[in-house]
Amino acid sequence: MLKIIINLKMSNWDYLIFQKINSAAGSMRWCDQVMVFLAEYLMYILLVAGLIYLFFAYQKQLKALIVAAAAIILSRGFITEIIRFFYYRPRPFLTHPVNQLLTHDISGSFPSGHMTFIFPLIALVYLKNKKLGVVFMVLGVLMGLARIYCGVHYPSDIFAGIIIGVFCGWFVEKIATKNLK
Repeated sequence: MLKIIINLKMSNWDYLIFQKINSAAGSMRWCDQVMVFLAEYLMYILLVAGLIYLFFAYQKQLKALIVAAAAIILSRGFITEIIRFFYYRPRPFLTHPVNQLLTHDISGSFPSGHMTFIFPLIALVYLKNKKLGVVFMVLGVLMGLARIYCGVHYPSDIFAGIIIGVFCGWFVEKIATKNLK
């Protein structure tokens, strides 16, 4: 019974924050365009910039790309898909009236695949260069907020994706540092 009450309160809290962010969608065209860009395309810019940085930070060693790929595969390819196999959470536009700016399939929304894809890389950049890592983190969080704004994720989807991604980036880096010397 307590678990049901906690889930209801969490869902209400999550939906209220979603509504506050998503309610601004559709009110200013330029803002919508910026948010769609952040939600859809920023990930590719971060991916390319992060891989280039790591390649040179590791002194042009292939190890950087292998570590990044392993962290992303663990986070997005395994952990996210295992969670989605056992727990399906419908996207906001399937269960609530939303201002939807992006078309998206009806796959599960928890955790955010975009966050579990990009945050392992962001964590790896942060481990090599704190200042640049903070810039990447801010951009990654903006991407997550934009996905809420565009109506395809709840805040908890974004938060869980960030946590999983950061953990996987850290974990793979620790394993690689220990075993690939």
